[in-house]
Amino acid sequence: MARQLRGAARILGSWRSYCLKGQKKQVSEDFVEMLKAVVGEPNVSTAAVVLEQHGHDESMHRCSPPDAVVWPQSVEQVSRLAALCYDHTIPIIPFGTGTGLEGGVNAIRGGICFNLTHMDRILDLNVDDFSVTVEPGVTRKALNSYLRDTGLWFPVDPGADASLCGMAATGASGTNAVRYGTMMENVINLEVVLANGQILHTSGQGRRFRKSSAGYNLTGLFVGSEGTLGLITTATLRLHGIPEATVGAVCAFPSIQAAVDCTVQIIQSGVPVARIEFLDEVMIDACNKYSGLTNAVAPTLFLEFHGSQQGLEEQLRRTEEITQQNGSSHFAWSKELEERNRLWAARHNAWYATLALRPGCKGYSTDVCVPISRLPEIMVQAKEDMNASGLTGTIVGHVGDGNFHCILAFNSEDADEYRRVEEFVKQLGRNALAMHGTCTGEHGIGLGKRQLLKEEIGPVGMETMRQIKSVLDPKNLMNPGKVL
Repeated sequence: MARQLRGAARILGSWRSYCLKGQKKQVSEDFVEMLKAVVGEPNVSTAAVVLEQHGHDESMHRCSPPDAVVWPQSVEQVSRLAALCYDHTIPIIPFGTGTGLEGGVNAIRGGICFNLTHMDRILDLNVDDFSVTVEPGVTRKALNSYLRDTGLWFPVDPGADASLCGMAATGASGTNAVRYGTMMENVINLEVVLANGQILHTSGQGRRFRKSSAGYNLTGLFVGSEGTLGLITTATLRLHGIPEATVGAVCAFPSIQAAVDCTVQIIQSGVPVARIEFLDEVMIDACNKYSGLTNAVAPTLFLEFHGSQQGLEEQLRRTEEITQQNGSSHFAWSKELEERNRLWAARHNAWYATLALRPGCKGYSTDVCVPISRLPEIMVQAKEDMNASGLTGTIVGHVGDGNFHCILAFNSEDADEYRRVEEFVKQLGRNALAMHGTCTGEHGIGLGKRQLLKEEIGPVGMETMRQIKSVLDPKNLMNPGKVL
């Protein structure tokens, strides 16, 4: 616990003024003692520094601390803790690495934060079946390090070293989605503790089949549920073979339209590209300054190809032809890891490069997803709206699947600027909906996009979701105030 307190203290200074105060405490000392009886005194904390650490993620939403934090060690303990909270009508908020982007861990109604990071075992690796079962404290980097000598890897990469069960809960995605899919396509089975403490295995206990038509898709119901239906305590994931060879490439274009047209043509041509990432000219300029690079200041695509040596040669040849047809004057590529890392440096440092545009300010990233054909239109509109709002920001995107992000650097203590950020995010979401897209491709709904979700799926969709929620969580204790 001392180590946890020290870690929290290091970040508290920058968040103290950002936390909401005056929230009514609803957890008694007797209830805290009940929690300690389940997990042991060292695994329960009501210290202010720990509560504030667990009251926020990486979003712009102000910190809302819980009343207590618990660190369960097993699914049995999670089940007993949940049953206690259910019996006493106390809210439950799951917490993994805290890297979410929509306020998903903020305890806006108080309650008990379940920090699941101590449950960090890799339980069952089946190399021949291309599957693995992990507890919620296992992060994607830890899993891939464990898999290094097996010839397998888990490709879903949201950028941050997020916990895998947290990634399932938020329906995470990332740069490899264009080839390998999102968490929705890569989760086979989930163990979930429901609000009343019951333990559910969404595909049946221990099952790891590749496909099924047996009944409702309960696994899919919990992927992306953001902790509002239950606590994910294990996830069985689909693994993939490590490619024989990898090539990275970078090419600049005269316009956003040209870059997106090129993306569409690459996909239509059947080239099995693993990653297609877009950075606008503002982002490229920021990255050049931040990392000492010399990339052309223009809309730019970063690509990665996975496959056999012979297959990659054909992929590169065809892709270079397509880029030239769309006005790209320089197509740089490399098979060597060090050189690939250099080529991709701008994309990997995009967040920090944007923050460097306004030192001392906070960062916020929002995302939408639209049909690829509408990408140029919405990106240009986003840039115009950003400039009209007087905001400082950049645009990056997983353009292979129509998903892009606006990264904003803003002063969180400036009420007017905070309001302009909120208005920009809402307008961007509504622009995406008007173009038959979604208000979020991978960040989730959390606190900030609940109204946009209503506009996206309509009253019947919202009522159906509320009915599902009321059956699984009749007391509205699971991460209340999020999504719905």
